[in-house]
Amino acid sequence: MAGQFPDWMRRKVIYTADLPRTRELLKDLSVHTVCQGARCPNLSECFSRRTATFMILGDTCTRGCRFCAVTKGTPAAVDEAEPARVAEAACRLGLKHVVITSVTRDDLPDGGANQFVRTMQAIRQRLPGATVEVLTPDFGGNRAAIRQVAEAAPEVYNHNVETVPRLYPTVRPQAHYQRSLQLLQLVKEQDPGILTKSGLMVGLGETREEVLGVMEDLRKVACDLLTIGQYLRPSHRHLAVQEYVTPETYAYYRRMGQSMGFQQVAAGPYVRSSYQADQLIK
Repeated sequence: MAGQFPDWMRRKVIYTADLPRTRELLKDLSVHTVCQGARCPNLSECFSRRTATFMILGDTCTRGCRFCAVTKGTPAAVDEAEPARVAEAACRLGLKHVVITSVTRDDLPDGGANQFVRTMQAIRQRLPGATVEVLTPDFGGNRAAIRQVAEAAPEVYNHNVETVPRLYPTVRPQAHYQRSLQLLQLVKEQDPGILTKSGLMVGLGETREEVLGVMEDLRKVACDLLTIGQYLRPSHRHLAVQEYVTPETYAYYRRMGQSMGFQQVAAGPYVRSSYQADQLIK
């Protein structure tokens, strides 16, 4: 198992006066973010830049993925006023690219697809010039729900495969690798103009060959954008880090991704699925 942080993982924490202001704005509007819910290591940087990834459908997930710090349990009822509050937060932050994710809601017939659509509509009313990226769960493979979100035409449709197939039983036992690939394929078949995106964590015990296999699988379903970042343990209750992946390996993944035909590949220790997401579509 990996021990103390290597030198390449050490970095200066970015902190400006906008960090507490962003935090207070989100609190005042009762808007959840995955930045806070998942204990993202980039939180201080992103909040200091007045940006955040909004997490809709509450803050409690119905699944128990062993890498994720988001609260697990029985969620509250869907908040009908939530889309308007998220749009207001995006407007006050002055966002030009808005990223919306959610907890997984296996308790809902549509998995929360309608809430994604309503949130996109609210954002476009308040920020008509902004681009929208959704980072959705797999909706339990519900094709109608996936199509519903795609029909709302987000500029980017993101769904993370998270890890290599061999590690699914350990890392995300309630998910299915092929189901995630099928989601991305369905979105691209329905609307080729939507940029599809996926991401995975490394440092969980996967091999280079397995990562390359996932990258090849993503290209087979015409996935356009890819993020690869180091898994970091949110707490001692979560999976342990098996390896700190080197900068040379990230550079290798970027080169291989470009050669496979991805439009953009972001790979590095602190890369996350929605970190600097606006930069990946330029």
